[in-house]
Amino acid sequence: MHRVGIAGNTSNSSRPRKEKRLTYVLNDADDTKHCAGINGLALLRTSVPDGCDYLFTGSRDGTLKRWALAEDAASCSATFESHVDWVNDAVLAGDNILVSCSSDTTLKTWNCLSDGTCTRTFHQHSDYVTCLASAQKNSNIVASGGLGGEVFIWDLEAALVPVLMSTDSKEDDYSNGIIGTGNSGLPVVSLRSMGSSSSTSLYQTQPHGYGPIAAKGHKESVYALAMNDDGSLLVSGGTDKVVRVWDPRTGSKTMKLRGHTDNIRTLLLDPTGRFCLSGSSDSMIRLWDLGQQRCIHSYAVHTDSVWALASTPTFSHVYSGGRDLSLYLTDLATRESVLLCTKEHPILQLALHGDGIWVATTDSSVHRWPSNGHNPQKAFQRGGSFLAGNLSFSRARACLEGSPPVPVYKEPSFTIPGVPGIVQHEILNNRRHVLSKDTVGSVKLWEITRGIVVEDYGKVSFEEKKEELFEMVSIPAWFTTDTRLGSLSIHLDTPQCFSAEMYSADLNIPGKPEDDKVNLARETLKGLLAHWLAKRRPRAASQASANGDVSSGKDFSARNHSHSRVEVDGNAENDSMVYSPFEFSTVSPPSIITEGSHGGPWRKKITELDGTEDEKNFPWWCLDCVLNNRLPPKENTKCSFYLQPCEGSIVQIVTQGKLSAPRILRIHKVVNYVVEKTVLDKSLDGGSSDGTFAPVLGVGHPQVGEDGSSRARLKPWQKLKPSIEILCNNQVLSADMSLATVRAYVWKKPDDLVLNYRVLQG
Repeated sequence: MHRVGIAGNTSNSSRPRKEKRLTYVLNDADDTKHCAGINGLALLRTSVPDGCDYLFTGSRDGTLKRWALAEDAASCSATFESHVDWVNDAVLAGDNILVSCSSDTTLKTWNCLSDGTCTRTFHQHSDYVTCLASAQKNSNIVASGGLGGEVFIWDLEAALVPVLMSTDSKEDDYSNGIIGTGNSGLPVVSLRSMGSSSSTSLYQTQPHGYGPIAAKGHKESVYALAMNDDGSLLVSGGTDKVVRVWDPRTGSKTMKLRGHTDNIRTLLLDPTGRFCLSGSSDSMIRLWDLGQQRCIHSYAVHTDSVWALASTPTFSHVYSGGRDLSLYLTDLATRESVLLCTKEHPILQLALHGDGIWVATTDSSVHRWPSNGHNPQKAFQRGGSFLAGNLSFSRARACLEGSPPVPVYKEPSFTIPGVPGIVQHEILNNRRHVLSKDTVGSVKLWEITRGIVVEDYGKVSFEEKKEELFEMVSIPAWFTTDTRLGSLSIHLDTPQCFSAEMYSADLNIPGKPEDDKVNLARETLKGLLAHWLAKRRPRAASQASANGDVSSGKDFSARNHSHSRVEVDGNAENDSMVYSPFEFSTVSPPSIITEGSHGGPWRKKITELDGTEDEKNFPWWCLDCVLNNRLPPKENTKCSFYLQPCEGSIVQIVTQGKLSAPRILRIHKVVNYVVEKTVLDKSLDGGSSDGTFAPVLGVGHPQVGEDGSSRARLKPWQKLKPSIEILCNNQVLSADMSLATVRAYVWKKPDDLVLNYRVLQG
């Protein structure tokens, strides 16, 4: 078994290690819009006269966006791209720090008024980070919770100390795990040359030994956090159905509140920290008096899980939404409730903004609905209110027995539109196209080696289109894909990704010999990193010039792997020329998700790579392929077969037993081989001494004449080339079929392939 080393592995173990993956995320739509559900909302209210407010949205597409809000308009002014999985929550700490958390197990801090610069990445959680909480009057404190049961309280001033260091001191502290900007030209707040794409591991993200305070007590997943205004009180809840109250200054638990019968999904504290609201998967909203340490009211408003809560500034009324697609307003004192609106998707997050409320759902759009936040009683005056019960089944029974409530509002007052996310996909047999279907039923055909949509079929049957596009071809599965982020993510893993080759003629590459073999993964990597290479060369040349060296542009040297082998791709040119079937769009460029030997995973658009990235940021095998033209050893790319005459055939050729040829060899090449053998003199008959099939007979073969024959001087009858058919299992094969296709779809046996030939009459 071939042993493969891993980046950064210095041990002598021969145990196989999984290499780092490179993923690229395709983008066909407007980059200023989300393409998946919105998990997080945060509002930055301006204190400047005539200034605009900002809404921050965190999405399941892995990005955050900043929206400049006007009266009836919202424009995307920045995209924050660095997380490599769903963004699950976002909060503001003061006026310029945005904190986000993700299913990639990290927290990230951002300069929220910048162009998208990530200032720090924290790897403290062991599992998905699901929720955040901040204190409105104490911008220094943020809490985080996740599926690992951990709750951490962060002192941002201490955690972000390195941003105040000078460039010289950052350079000196690199060896101590503090990573500075180097020569990237990014603002001082960026702690790494990767800018917004940087992710740093635990020992790198805790400067000067800093570690957050751990609030220990949860034995199961944490889904909800809330903090009072001055940051003196923290509440948490999750799958253990208990509301826990903490002192965030010490991490000590002050009380546990029991009453819910299912997961606690959302929490809210009043500004003073005396009252707490909780929403649960048991469909109930509960109001807790923390002074009395008990539940003082229960509200049966929803018919399913409650996932989001928002209150008026005086904490007199609560807005609630959840899995039942409904947004309710409830008077906490009188228990009067009214249905404000119903949605088409479950409600995930709410943010009150003046007399409107922003509603985020599992859809990619965000809607603002009228809320009458300054005078909520106006909503009740429109009629349709009901009295909330105090038992969960009472609400469900009321819906069954009586008429359901009528929503006050039919349409939102404003919408920030998203684009439909992809929910279904199929990799086609040619291994270059993927068929996708989005949330509105639109079916598209993607060419993944260029990252573009080549055909938009509209709203048609996905299954019928898949059958229509079926091709009888067999190409190795050199990539995998998923749609977790709402778009196509293409995953490349070594060495499997280098298993697929095609002839240049089949790719219609102009100016390249038609029989040249093209490795699909290698050319795709060249296309993805074309911008990086273009920026890297001038930097390498200038550095070499400064050092008095001659620059070759290939300054990455492959590590000496004691348990791995590499081989040079001799057919491909040693340059960075990108062929047209592998040119990626610069209008909607894909994003790369990967990691190198240091720092953890990162994400960045291919056009934003600045040329400073190296083996610390990219997998070594990726750089070795692009810079040094080296590929990992390939699995057997040959196909063994026997070539025999059909029964009763009058023409027979002499072969030396089993033949071998590339899997991608076309049947018309086998026909050429048979033709050549039939017109040869017996003195030249016999084939290769090692039984290897010469795949390009008639073109470039050392013994082939210009007319395609094996000898320039032939007898008259030998110049008459017979017409040959190749058969397998008594089925005549198309000349365009490859040996791999014949084996997969016609032969269908594990044994060596058997081909038959016959001469057509006339």
